[in-house]
Amino acid sequence: MRVVAMILAGGAGTRLTVLSEHRAKPAVPFAGRYRIIDFTLSNCVNSGIYDVGVLTQYRPHSLIEHIGIGRPWDLDRTRGGVHILQPYQGRKGKLWYSGTADAVYQNLDFIERSRANTVLVLSGDHIYKMDYRPFLALHREKGADLTVAVMHVPVEETHRFGILTVNRQGRVTEFHEKPKDRDKGTLANMGIYAFRADVLAERLTELAAQYEDLDFGKHVIPAMIERGDKVYAFTFDGYWVDVGTIAAYWGTSMALLDPDAPLGLYDREWVIHTRSYERPAAKYGPQARVRQSMVCNGCVIRGEVERSVLSPGVYVSPGAVVRESVVMNDTWIGPGAVLDRVIVDKNVVVGSGALLGWGEEFDVPNELEPDKLNTGITVVGKGAHIPANVRVGRNVLIRPDVNEEAFAAFGDTVPAGATVQGEEQ
Repeated sequence: MRVVAMILAGGAGTRLTVLSEHRAKPAVPFAGRYRIIDFTLSNCVNSGIYDVGVLTQYRPHSLIEHIGIGRPWDLDRTRGGVHILQPYQGRKGKLWYSGTADAVYQNLDFIERSRANTVLVLSGDHIYKMDYRPFLALHREKGADLTVAVMHVPVEETHRFGILTVNRQGRVTEFHEKPKDRDKGTLANMGIYAFRADVLAERLTELAAQYEDLDFGKHVIPAMIERGDKVYAFTFDGYWVDVGTIAAYWGTSMALLDPDAPLGLYDREWVIHTRSYERPAAKYGPQARVRQSMVCNGCVIRGEVERSVLSPGVYVSPGAVVRESVVMNDTWIGPGAVLDRVIVDKNVVVGSGALLGWGEEFDVPNELEPDKLNTGITVVGKGAHIPANVRVGRNVLIRPDVNEEAFAAFGDTVPAGATVQGEEQ
């Protein structure tokens, strides 16, 4: 079996608000020194798959820079290796990918050049560790045209997924994309597919003539079941999460800090590779207190850090407190500042005495994006400057690159659910 992996990494990830405003969702930092896509790339190489295409589209610059020639993942190879596949003027004059399956359809020539007989289609924006070899072994054993990785989810969450029904042999008999009814079962589509390469090319070519927004869940899987193709399910019982919302991103980050965390980042048998930059070891001042936290190289801690994730280069001043927060690269936190349930993007300056995540109004949603910020988490965009002594409530959104003048309209208190933005935003 010759396998080529196609990683879908072009999503905008709008539910992550400002975290994905200047970068594709798979390029969002996670767990201190990683990017989200590192998990899928590492799964590939740990499973012995070294022929990988990464399909990019939305704001790809950060992602492309991170992947480079693929050296951290041993994908800098003359044969195979990693290839960045961006949209181009191609079939029927199309330029942008308009659906998950359309992205693969527009790169069928890459699959053909790989001479693979099996195509592994993966999402680049999920956090999980999975050995694809048992999955591919089942695909081969069944002689399947398509094998879908599935996992059991709670009944109350089935509306968020594509739900499959299978017979005793594991063959898929029904597929319902995000069903409203809760009686369709609990086997959820994980967005991990193994296709026979020739069948994939045939079906995508047929369906592309019917659907401009060609999608695997909405179009390809139902069509293959309907026409009698051999579609099977592989049940995965490991840890898997879509960190596509602020609540999920924060919750998954906090789960990493538990002693019995389901996602081990230090497993020598299954290393999560990433591009690393040389930084000195973290430094701790005489007043530093760190409890149940992840502190990366290059950090300087002179205050208190409790149940938080700090990326490289974060500076915590004396008297500052960082609690249940995620703070990204090279952010400066001034003396006496307090962060409580806050996600802070890169290169942010938090003024002395500022209180972020202040107050008890957890249930006041953000006024502009109530469906995205409603669990008490405040989010600060890249490069923002927070003035000294300001109080910022829960579910507040601070847009990237705002300066201290943007806070003037609020006085000394930004209320829960507010949005701070500059004049041009």
